[in-house]
Amino acid sequence: MTLITSIQKYSIHDGDGIRTTVFFKGCPLRCAWCHNPETQKFKKELSCNEERCAGCGACVNACPQGAVSLTGSRVVTDRNVCTACGRCTDVCALNLREVIGREYSVDDLFKELMKDEMFYDQSGGGVTLSGGEVMAMDMGFIEALCKKLTRYGVSITIDTCGQAPFENLQRLLPYVDTFLYDIKTLDPALHQKYIGGGNVLILQNLIKLNAAGAKVYIRIPVIREVNGNDRSIKEIIAFLQENQIRPACINLLPYHNTGMAKYEHLGMNYPGAGFTAPDKDEMECFAGLFRNAGFSPVKIGG
Repeated sequence: MTLITSIQKYSIHDGDGIRTTVFFKGCPLRCAWCHNPETQKFKKELSCNEERCAGCGACVNACPQGAVSLTGSRVVTDRNVCTACGRCTDVCALNLREVIGREYSVDDLFKELMKDEMFYDQSGGGVTLSGGEVMAMDMGFIEALCKKLTRYGVSITIDTCGQAPFENLQRLLPYVDTFLYDIKTLDPALHQKYIGGGNVLILQNLIKLNAAGAKVYIRIPVIREVNGNDRSIKEIIAFLQENQIRPACINLLPYHNTGMAKYEHLGMNYPGAGFTAPDKDEMECFAGLFRNAGFSPVKIGG
């Protein structure tokens, strides 16, 4: 089952030009700073803002699983029991409850994306497939969508963490114009600790993509406590040089916590509370390291 959490129109940070970005639901990694936690699980789930709840109790009565209870004036949802059926969302007068994850057919999603065709044509933009991790989805669905978009001249960008079989990436090479490829850290122990998995496959896939002639933008989220130091940045530079990887662009993305509120709504703890972003001078220094190594363009931000 292929689920989508949202379709974001007029995106300007997810590739070239004005783009429509599709966020697929499900990811094999768990980045501690993830700002889209609603895309992590491969199934529908409930998001609810219980802090603003008026305590009317309508959701308690509507839940067929008995997952919702009222303690005083506060609603509590047992997510171990909740099946994300959506009954409680139908009766919430304040619209504080939402089921995250919607199924689309290839045709329905294509029709939605083509509503913005005029903006693609005028700006040199197109469609970006993101997540979650799009390369961990049903590849039959993704390939069929890409074929259809390509047939109509729509530029396709894939935003990926690289944690997927290379065959999945290779399957889309005929249709994809640009890969936005994340590198977090070269340190295996730090990668396991903060990203929730190893980095061997990710790095191998990048080498193979480069050898296949793919256009790649390297995107590096920069967190002071993880990789925001000269040593970490120089390790990434050395890896790119040693493997003769010449990305079309380097994007250094300063850490932000704008997705923190989503965690509470999903009943999750935010693991990135202790993280900080490097200041402007530090970011300029990191950008300078890449430029001095011959990489261009190097941009701070998306």
